[in-house]
Parts: sequence; structure tokens; C-alpha cells
Amino acid sequence: MTQAWTNWAGTASAVPRRRSRPEGTDDVVAAVQRARAEGSTVRMVGSGHSFTDVAVTTGELLEPGSLTGITAVDLDALTVTVRAGTRLEDLNATLEHLGLSLHNMGDIAAQTLAGAVSTGTHGSGGTFAGLAPQVVGLELVTGTGEVLRADASENPDVLDLGRVALGALGVVTSLTFAVEPLFLLEAVEQPMRWDEAIGDLDALLDDNHHVDLHWFPHTDRLLTKRNNRVDTPLEEAEPLGRLRGWVDDELLANTVFGGLVAVSERAPRTIPRLNQLTSRALSARTFSDVAHRVLTSPRRVRFREMEYAVPRAVAVDVLTEVRHRVEASDWRLSFPVEIRSARADDVPLSTGYGRDSVYVALHVPRTRDHRAYFSGVEPVLVAAGGRPHWGKLHTRTAADLAPLYPRFEDFLVLRERLDPERVFANAYLERVLGA
Repeated sequence: MTQAWTNWAGTASAVPRRRSRPEGTDDVVAAVQRARAEGSTVRMVGSGHSFTDVAVTTGELLEPGSLTGITAVDLDALTVTVRAGTRLEDLNATLEHLGLSLHNMGDIAAQTLAGAVSTGTHGSGGTFAGLAPQVVGLELVTGTGEVLRADASENPDVLDLGRVALGALGVVTSLTFAVEPLFLLEAVEQPMRWDEAIGDLDALLDDNHHVDLHWFPHTDRLLTKRNNRVDTPLEEAEPLGRLRGWVDDELLANTVFGGLVAVSERAPRTIPRLNQLTSRALSARTFSDVAHRVLTSPRRVRFREMEYAVPRAVAVDVLTEVRHRVEASDWRLSFPVEIRSARADDVPLSTGYGRDSVYVALHVPRTRDHRAYFSGVEPVLVAAGGRPHWGKLHTRTAADLAPLYPRFEDFLVLRERLDPERVFANAYLERVLGA
């Protein structure tokens, strides 16, 4: 029997007919042709950091561990082409060596780039919050086994609609990113009270390049992270010392936090008091470093997550109602609620398409049943016109989602053209895109 596959959070698993590790695009084409001949399906998985069953298949499961590395660098055009299975952390390290950087990124650097882009992974703030708007070219294998290359001049419709595509249009084998010269961010991390941060949210977002807020349920306190570009020469960066960085980001944020979560899950009544103590123990810190070392952080405590992008214009009302529901409930929540922002982008299935957004992310420990909490808050986010993150837990269907995306039908038309036999189909795509 083929070995089962399980995602990082343990929320999705598969027992595929076959597992394989393609060495190149030709191997992906062969896998698609096998699936067609067998009347089966094929899906490419990444690092498994999506919480949904977006990558699940009963057919052939492709693992991209051999599809890694940078294949082209254009210093004049400021573009870099990478193979699909390359992890964000590896791209960041190579770009730094070249004196280059992505504009923005999510905070989990262990993700494969094709998986992160395809599900709409994002950071906070900047000109582009997400990875997908930074993609200027891609290569994919369609459901008919054709290899398509797409950029502004060749198959521009595929580039336009295929940057966030959930693997529904084809197996992405490489991506070309727009990059920029390496730059420094000054990070200012500081505890604030709710009214100080949320009560003046627009000013906080307008006055800083990147903002990441963490509200501790059962308290009035948030940890605020404000990251701003500085003109300081790279050699004058003032990064965290090795010891301070290890204590803050490994010992406290992972080891100690993981221990507290484990203890509190055995005694949920202690969670409000622990949150009060933890939030009051937060201290401020300021440092500067190259962008990826500020924007990414290790996440070793596993969790389940739901996240929605709501219109920025209603964000304060939404956050106020979320807090009200938490305080009126009997939920005991050890993980913070994370709040980030995004400017409008032009990627048709991006959660930030065509509107400025604020992201509201809920978390529970991996072992916790998330359903009461997530289903209790989800109606607030839905009522505000929220769009769920494609890679995080939600209950929306194609009928719910189509009205939220002005170009949803355009995407379905392209899907019909590129995968008419539904070689890439699975239950998740049937739910969120329709048959």
C-alpha cells in the first residue's frame, strides 16, 4: 500500500494510488499522461502548510523535493526564476547572497514557493502583501499534458489568472519573481492596549510599511510589530544578537509558548489567567536587519488556522465584533488572534483582489477541535464580505465565493480550457470552484 500523506497541522491526509518525485518538467508531463490514461487524477503537494485538503488526491501525489533551485537571474530586469519545490527560506538566502530581495512575504519560510503562491500566501503591508502579485512569469503542465510558459507577452491570460490557481489549472513547475535590491527593515515590537491599536487602526496602518498585530484573547492587550524601510547602509544594520534572538524567537516564542499551550490544554480554565500574565510580560524591542530576517520567523508549535480578508473600511467594526463574540463565549483560547493588512492587488483569485483588506486569523493548537470557535466567528467575517484564505480552514462553497470575486467566471473558463478532463480535480476544488 502506498504510504499515507498528512499535512503539517494534521487536518488533511491522503492515501494516493502512487507517490512520485519528478526530476523535471518531463516527469510531470508523464504523470499527467498516466492520470489521463488511467482516468485518475494527479496533484502536486508542497510542504503541507495548507490547512485545507487542497493538495489531497486519491490518484498520483507528486512531491517536488527534486524540483528546487534558482534557474535564472536577470539583474537588468530584476527577475529571478526558481523551480516549483524551492522553499521560501532557500530563495531568501540565495537572494541575499545576490544582493536581492522579495518585496514582501509570509512569515513561514518553510513553504514551497509554488504551493505558497498557488494558495495566496501573504504577508502584511508594503506595495504588495502577497507573493502572487510579485510573480511575473510561470511554467505549468496543463491537464492535457501541454507545457505552457506564461508571462506578459506569452500566454498573458494564463499568467493573469494562474498566479493564484489552487493547482486547478495545472502543475506549476517554475515561477519567475520580480525582485528588488536588498534592503533593511527597522522592526519595532511593542505591547499596546486594544484602544491604542485597534481604536486608531487606520493611522497605524498608514504610518508604517508593515504592521502585524497579535491580540491575546481574554485580555485588553496586543503585541504590535511595525516594520519600516530605512535608508541605512546594509553594513550598519543592528540585528538582534544571537543570544537575544534565540531567547526571544526560539526559547520563548516556541519552547516556552509550546509548553504553556500544552499545560493550558489540560486545564483550560487557566488560559485567561495565563494570557493575562503572558501579555503583561511582553517587552518592547527594536532592531534592524535585511527584510527576510525581519518578516519571517520559526513556527514550531503546530496549530490549526482560519483566516479571512475583510474590507479595510469595516475592519474595526469586524474586529470589535470578533472580540465581543470571544468574550461572550465559553471558549478558552491560548493562541493570539493575528491581524495584518494588504493593499489591493490585481490577481483575480487573490483575497486582496481589487480592494484594501485587513486579515483576521484565528488559531487553536493542533490537537484542539477548532469547530466551535471557527464556526462561531466565521459568520462575522462572512457578513462583512470576507474572503477566506484558500489554504486555511473555512466552510465556503463555490456558490458563496463566486460573488466575492468579479473574475471568478473568467477563471472557470480558463480551467475548462486547460483541464477539461479534470485531471487535477479533488473534493476541495469541487467545493470551492464547482465541478
